[in-house]
Amino acid sequence: MKSRITVIATLLRQGFDPNAIQFLLAVRQALIGCESVLDVGCGVSGKLRQLGISNTTGFEGYQPDFEEAQRQKTHDHFVQGDARNLLQYFQPKQFDACIAMDVIEHFTKEDGMKLMQDMEKLARKKVILFTPKGFLPQHHFADADLQMHLSGWEPAEMTGYGYEVIGQLGPKKLRGEGHALKNRPAFFWAIVSWLYQVTWTHSHPDQAAAIFCVKKFPGSAA
Repeated sequence: MKSRITVIATLLRQGFDPNAIQFLLAVRQALIGCESVLDVGCGVSGKLRQLGISNTTGFEGYQPDFEEAQRQKTHDHFVQGDARNLLQYFQPKQFDACIAMDVIEHFTKEDGMKLMQDMEKLARKKVILFTPKGFLPQHHFADADLQMHLSGWEPAEMTGYGYEVIGQLGPKKLRGEGHALKNRPAFFWAIVSWLYQVTWTHSHPDQAAAIFCVKKFPGSAA
């Protein structure tokens, strides 16, 4: 895994806003000690590669994204399938960690609960979920792209399921569909959002735009 300083330097060169950097550093911290990672609903994201995490498996249901992820080699291994039936594709405790970033909100509440439970069966050390705080409307961008939001998840709810929850991306009121900032200039409001994040919403997830949820199993690293 890349050092914290190396990750920050790389992301700054790519023009990431401070909120995205803060989020990816949280992912990096949560995955310390995890040598194999299942990325559910991986899309075409290369976030795990940016963090220098090895032995990753990308799982994707949307054919165009699956093929593009393979082309870009965003993960070491790839599996295409229906995330509502993860246990058909993998063995219990096959991975150190299972992660789903901006995924669970695309399922109904019932299917989202099953997804979470299946990920907990597949993970030896940790399950990590990132999702908007509460319900955030979002619609399809293309036919069958699986992008519509069907459910919302609250901090207290996730705490009740045994997850540690922190706020991410600053105040909810500043962001809209796709976590995009509502106001312009975007750079100024990104800084405002980040200042709120580091001083308030990090520890008050009920007021944050998104929540970062980590469930640790006995014997896992801190």
